[in-house]
Parts: sequence; C-alpha cells; structure tokens
Amino acid sequence: MSSLLLTVNHLSVAFRQGETLRSVVNDVSLQINAGETLALVGESGSGKSVTALSVMRLLHASSVTYPSGEILFEGQDLLHRHERELRAIRGNKIAMIFQEPMVSLNPLHNVEKQLYEVLSLHRGMRRNAARAEIISCLDRVGIRQPASRLNDFPHQLSGGERQRVMIAMALLTQPKLLIADEPTTALDVTVQAQILNLLRELQRELNMGMLFITHNLNIVRQLADSVSVMRHGSVVEHNRCQTLLSQPQHPYTQQLLAAEPEGHALLLAADAPVILKVKNLRVSFPLRQGLLKRQVGEKIALHNLTFSLKRGESLGLVGESGSGKSTTGLALLRLIPAQGEIWFDGHPLHQIPRKQLLPLRRRIQVVFQDPNSSLDPRMTVQQIIAEGLAVHQPMLSPAQQEARVIAVMEEVGLETTSRHRYPAEFSGGQRQRIAIARALILEPELIVLDEPTSSLDRSVQKQILTLLRRLQQQHQLSYLFISHDLGVVRTLCHQLIVLRQGEVVEQGECETLFATPGEAYTRELLASAQFSDH
Repeated sequence: MSSLLLTVNHLSVAFRQGETLRSVVNDVSLQINAGETLALVGESGSGKSVTALSVMRLLHASSVTYPSGEILFEGQDLLHRHERELRAIRGNKIAMIFQEPMVSLNPLHNVEKQLYEVLSLHRGMRRNAARAEIISCLDRVGIRQPASRLNDFPHQLSGGERQRVMIAMALLTQPKLLIADEPTTALDVTVQAQILNLLRELQRELNMGMLFITHNLNIVRQLADSVSVMRHGSVVEHNRCQTLLSQPQHPYTQQLLAAEPEGHALLLAADAPVILKVKNLRVSFPLRQGLLKRQVGEKIALHNLTFSLKRGESLGLVGESGSGKSTTGLALLRLIPAQGEIWFDGHPLHQIPRKQLLPLRRRIQVVFQDPNSSLDPRMTVQQIIAEGLAVHQPMLSPAQQEARVIAVMEEVGLETTSRHRYPAEFSGGQRQRIAIARALILEPELIVLDEPTSSLDRSVQKQILTLLRRLQQQHQLSYLFISHDLGVVRTLCHQLIVLRQGEVVEQGECETLFATPGEAYTRELLASAQFSDH
C-alpha cells in the first residue's frame, strides 16, 4: 500500500505589490503518495513553480502571503512551522531539483565542495568521511570516473553532467519527496532519456514520492502516475495519467495536447539560389598545461563540415552536447576562429576583416539558447529589442524605433504594454520570445537559431514555429536550426545534419533521414526521443 506523503488543501498564494495583492495560485489541492509521481503541467506563468516553492516554503516571506490553505507533509502543516523546523525538513525529507543548474550551482565552488555542504549541513559529516559517499552518489547518477571530477567547476561540466550533479545533491540525504522543476529542459534527447531512467530507478529504490513540473507532455507519458493541469494559478483538471492524456475533459487540456509540433517544411522553389555555402569548416581549441600554459595539443570541436543552404530553406543540426552544433553557429557568425570557407550571398566571410563585417551582420542574426545570459538585465525590453536598430539603422527616430519594437513584439506574441519592463519580470518562455524579437526586428535573410524553443511551453512553441514558418514564407528567410527536439526539427527543416563529437554522422533530406536513418547513432537519437507523429 502507498502511504500518503504530501497533501495540499485549497492553497492560495498572493504576491504583495505595494499596497495591493496579486493572486498567483488559487485554491490548489493535490496529493502525492510514496513511490508515486504527480506531474504538474501548464504554460509559463500558470503557477506551477510557485506551488512547488510554497511546498518548500522558499518564497520570500516579505513579498508573499498565503490567504488560505494548508500544506501537510507526513501530517505536519508546513505553512505554520517555524523556520528552524523547516530547515530540518528541507533537504533531509524534501529535496528539490531546480530548472537551471548554472543558476543553482555556485560557479566559485567545485563539485566536491558543493556536495559536501549538503552532507555537512544535514548529516554533520566530516570531509574525509563524506568523500567516499560523494563519489558513490556521483557514480550512481551516471557521472563517469566520478573521483576525477570532484575538482571540476560547473562551467567545466556539460549540461547533462550539471543536471546529474544537481540530482546527486538532492538525493544525498535520500529524501522521501523529490520536487523536480523542469529538470530536463534544454537537455539532449539521449541525456534526457538517461535522466528520466535514473529518476525512475532511484524512485523505485527509495520508494520516493515525486512532484514533477514540466511542459513536455512526452515526459509526462513516460514518467507520471497522475497529472494536474494548471492554468492562471488554478488546477483545471486532474486525473490518472493515461486517462487524462487519452480522454482530456477540459478545453485547456485538449488545447495543450493539440499543441504538439506538427506540419512539414515549406515547399522550396526549384530555382531558389544558394545563400550560404560552407566548405571544410574546422574549429579547434588549444590544450594548454603547466604554469606558463604552453600549448600541448588541440581539441577538435568541428571537423570538415560541408553544406549549402538555399534562400528560404531550413537546415537542422542535431546531436548531443559537445557534438559541435553551437560551435558551427558561432563559427558561421565569425564569433570564434575557424578554418575553411564560409560564403554568404557571394561574400567570402572567411576572408573579410572583422571590422568590415558590420553591414553583413544585419543580414545574419542569431537567437541564443539561454535568454538569461543573452539579455542584459539592466535594459528594458524595448531597449533590448531596439539595440540592433541603433547600430544598423541609426537614422530612425525614437518614435520610429518604438513603432518597430511594438510591431515585432506583436508578431512574437508579447504584450506591447510590457516593453518598459526588465527581463527578470518575464517568464522563461517570454524571455525567449524577446530574444527572437531582437533578431527579427532587423529583417535578416539568415537566422542562426540555437535551441530557440527549448525553454518554451508546447503551445508557445507551436506559435513560434508557426511564426517562423510564416516569416520564412513571406521574406524567404533561411534558417540554421540547432535543436535537440527532433519533433521540432522535423516540422521546420528541409535538410538535416547529425553531428557527433565534431564529426558528421549522417547528412541528407530531413524526411528521408527520419524515415530510413542509415547510421546506428541516428537511430539511437530517434529512439531516445521516442518520436511519434501524434
């Protein structure tokens, strides 16, 4: 028999804004049993993370109030516990994996120190005794050669490795309840599958309850026992997983399920000219050792990549972390040194001095993967989006710039009245739309899209893909689309290149590779994604 771990009854949460209260969670109730997983799904801003943070009582006391409700963990009401009592529960009995490990991990501390802090704080262990347990836990979550990684800092780990360290940190105390807030967002499909398998194994081993927050319904299908759907702070539908996904009752749940990527790449004109030609592109980084950091070799990040891209065509680049996808984009943009030939609309980008590239940069834009690091937190949204106009079209008046900003914000589905706010005031999905608007405002001919939809809700993702397809049709835009979401790639791209450790594994027409992949690695990627046409 499953024992009841967590009960949330009629919880409401409001944020104080001056003298007023803004309601963000309304009358939410949910239950989690030991050994079972409840998935909390919904779009950005629906109240999922606020609900989870309320369970942990991690919202700042000075800015939040709980107008009603109770949160019972093993029968104890957490809403009325003293902070000292909560510290004994947090980390020990309830642990949390946050969405962005680079934000959660301390960049100044190595892996061992960050994990040791957990054991020292919650179990009073000394460093020598803790080291063996840390190594064992890292091995358990799939970190290869864990003893050799203890001195690594977060920036020296891949995205998947950072997320595994976060999981290890959460599991060191063997919690009874694990709260996972979008733990696989932006991970490659193979790493994502490994993380989900790991969580399932650990859950069975520890009989651990899990609150899993996600906007990816494919993950819900694989992992959840039951599902609660949130919208505008309220739970609009709750049911067992298979029943809810196969027989959704609420219109919003039906809308979410209908928002899976669909469609195919646009028809390409037979006489479409080649706008980008790349030949034998190679990128390497020096390996240095010793006190004087002398070069002792090189690491090849990309080896002899060759392709061409026509006007109005989309090329998908897929592969695991470290395969060379983002490196390719940076090399094409001349943001990192590279060897080989890069021709854009007849211009030899590989030969043009950097100072003379400015006129061409307006025609080639980029949307980076992480909006948190690519948007300046000190600038308003209007300033961020209009920044390129100030450089490339300085003749525009402030009123003309503002009109262009308003128009492009409407195109990407952002409230134009929010243009004077700062990035921190937006959800992750909204920040990504700001980044896309910044690229679109200059009306480029080629856009490098580096995981542009990885942090977006499915419904928003569908809107962005529809927008990208419409813009491509209207303006004959060409896209270099870097992604680990194979469903998204299939809906947009004409060509596909599969990369692994800097080498091209397979290359050809997108539909052909999906239908009949020729290489074992491509088949592995497709299997990891559990790709289907629903």
